[in-house]
Parts: sequence; structure tokens; C-alpha cells
Amino acid sequence: MKYGYYPGCSLEKNAASYHVSAMAAIKPFGIEFVELDDWNCCGATEYISLNLMASYALIARNLAIAAKTADANQQIVAPCSACYLNLSKTEKYLTESPSLTEKVNIALKEGGLSYKPGNMRVRHLLDIVVNDIGYDAIASKVTKPLKGLRVAPYYGCMIVRPSLTSQFDDPEYPVTLDKLMQVLGATVIDYPMKAHCCGGHMTQISQATGLELIRQLLQSAADYETDVIVTLCPMCQLNLDAYQSDVNKYFKTKFNIPILYFTQLMGLAMGIEARNLGIGKEFIDARPALAKIGVEVPETAKKKPSKEELPMPKMPEEV
Repeated sequence: MKYGYYPGCSLEKNAASYHVSAMAAIKPFGIEFVELDDWNCCGATEYISLNLMASYALIARNLAIAAKTADANQQIVAPCSACYLNLSKTEKYLTESPSLTEKVNIALKEGGLSYKPGNMRVRHLLDIVVNDIGYDAIASKVTKPLKGLRVAPYYGCMIVRPSLTSQFDDPEYPVTLDKLMQVLGATVIDYPMKAHCCGGHMTQISQATGLELIRQLLQSAADYETDVIVTLCPMCQLNLDAYQSDVNKYFKTKFNIPILYFTQLMGLAMGIEARNLGIGKEFIDARPALAKIGVEVPETAKKKPSKEELPMPKMPEEV
């Protein structure tokens, strides 16, 4: 089965491990992702509040490219939750508003494109994994179960609510990621913060608020003696991983919880080596946790990204 694939900006930089592990994890199932030619940024979350018309045109350009991609089968897959939300929202609003579609197409015409909404199905990567591949098929590929690894499944606030074009889980209490981790053999904790917000870009707007939102997520995971928080969104991974040391400094805590992508744990359970899944690039070292299940991460893989490359907040005054 082939799908149009929209990686988004994050998967080319700070979330490159997500892209690498996703490609490795889906390969055994005959799934093929056809990357959209000349895709552009989805505008993340702020652009819609700044210029509504321009933001819809920006996002719709990707939908128009997907519609022209013969192998996409009128389905576009987005691993990033923000990209998924923006693509879904634009598809829904264009479908409901012919006048908006007309205005967007005027903008797209300058680039030789046009878009007819109503036929494109926007889907998150987790949806493809659990519904199109399926738990049974995944279970058949598990050769190294994650037995003994205590995992907190973290969905974030974007992929299951609000439901737009393709709701695939309960919007208040999602369980698909929980079930996937169980299939992989992990011990899944009943994580009460699973659908709470990580703060998004709040660290750049109100640092104290942003760090507090991250602290709540980490504290809840620590209370349940979590070994690893597993996520499916580059922004969530970045906030919980890169800002964990800032949370510790500000709140005088001692959190040390690695944050990995669900595709990385899929790959490990399927016997794929850690170095081929991008493991070792995170800020919070995952090696101690993974050692519990016999996974060794080569020293050569443990090269942390530069914090200078990331948007780091000026620390607020300590409490």
C-alpha cells in the first residue's frame, strides 16, 4: 500500500530520529511512503492566528501536491501532530467553505496549482500503524519483546482532539498507543496525563508557564516509576527532552526520563538495532533504561544535538 508522505520541517532536523525509525519500522509490512515533491512548511501553530488566508493557502499547497501525486491514493500521512492538525483542519474548512476554496485557489494559481477539497484523507502515522498494519501483524514481527520496560504513552493534545477528518481514537482517553506498546511487550502504565498539552511553543512566550506544563508531565510519569515516555510528536519530544534540564534547574527537581518515539520502540521490539533507529541522539540518555531489556546503544551513536540549534528560553527567576 502506498501513501503520500508529508514529513514536515521537524523530521528533517531535530526529529530526524523519528523519520529514520518510522521508515525502518514500516518497511517489513510492505507499506510505502511517497514523499510529496516540493512540499512546504505547514506554518506550525502560530501562522493561522497571524494571517488566516495566507495560512490556508500555504497548507493547501501541500494538499494540492498530494492530490497530484499518483501513488498517494488520495491519502496523506503526517508523522508530526501539528502538521497533521493543520492539514486536517484546512481540508475540513475548505470542504465546508466554497468561498474559502475559491480564494485559496486564486493564491495557488500563481504556482500553477489548484485544489478540489473533499477527496483527500489526512492521517497521522499512528493511525496507519495501528489500523492499516494492525496489532496482529505487528505482533507477528516482534522478536525482542520490551519485557520489563515501564512505558508511559504520551499522545499530546493534537492528534485525537478536536476530531476533524479522521478520528481514530477516543478524544478524551486515547488507548491506541497503549495497546501498541502492550503488543510490543512493554509494561504500560496508566498515564493520567497522556492527552495533556506539553506547552507547544509556550517556552518562547511565557517560560514559567511552559516549564510548569512540562514539569507536570514529567512528575506524573515519575510518580508511576516510568522508564521511558513514548511520544508521537516532534514538539512533544523536544519539550520533554531538551527542556528537562531547565525544568530541573527551575523547580529543583531531578527528573531523568528519556523521551523516545513510538517508532523507535517498535523497531527495537522487531529486532532492529538501536543505531538504525536514531536512538542515542536524545538529550536525556536512554541507555540506562534500555539496558533493562538488554538493548545496547553504541557510544558512537550517543552524540547529543547542539542546544544552540534549538530555541531555548531565557530562564525565568527561580522559585
